[in-house]
Amino acid sequence: MRRDTRTKQRLWRWRSNPLRRRDDAVEAWIVLAVWTGIALGGTLAGLVAGHAVAESFAQQRAGRHSVPAVLLENTPAVFVTEAGPSRQQVRAKVRWTAADGSTHTGRAKVDTGHKTGSKVRVWTDDQGQLTSEPATAAQATVFAGYAATAAALGVGGVTYAVGRVARGRLDRRRIDQWGREWDQVGPQWIRKTT
Repeated sequence: MRRDTRTKQRLWRWRSNPLRRRDDAVEAWIVLAVWTGIALGGTLAGLVAGHAVAESFAQQRAGRHSVPAVLLENTPAVFVTEAGPSRQQVRAKVRWTAADGSTHTGRAKVDTGHKTGSKVRVWTDDQGQLTSEPATAAQATVFAGYAATAAALGVGGVTYAVGRVARGRLDRRRIDQWGREWDQVGPQWIRKTT
């Protein structure tokens, strides 16, 4: 019995009732549409965004190659930052041979503590130009997860906001309607009570 009562209370907007106004039914459909939009739209947006980011990183990994290079200048043994000394990467001039056999020079990120002539690894794109190291598969998965979450929350938030605006307009319309009805009924009650 108790469960039946709760179900009836939840579905009151859908039941046939002489006191139910058309705006109550419209509001019920808006609520249903909003929650469906949040659930399905957010899920779909998250899946699409996550897949797109993962695919982008996969293409990036496929289009970048690690090649040997020769360091053309010394790099500092320790890179000093505001937090103190640390071993990091710095930009230094390097020379490498592209896949077509041509020799190139440029500035690439290399580890600190190397001397001129040292062998280092740099990343190039399909055209043989220097580029940054691509994200690993694990990093790409994390970034894809962030993108999926952001897309799902964005779609859900926009859907919820649109629903709140629509319900707010319905509330204003109901209040205006109640005011007009009170203007018709109110004077009759005031005469009877005075």
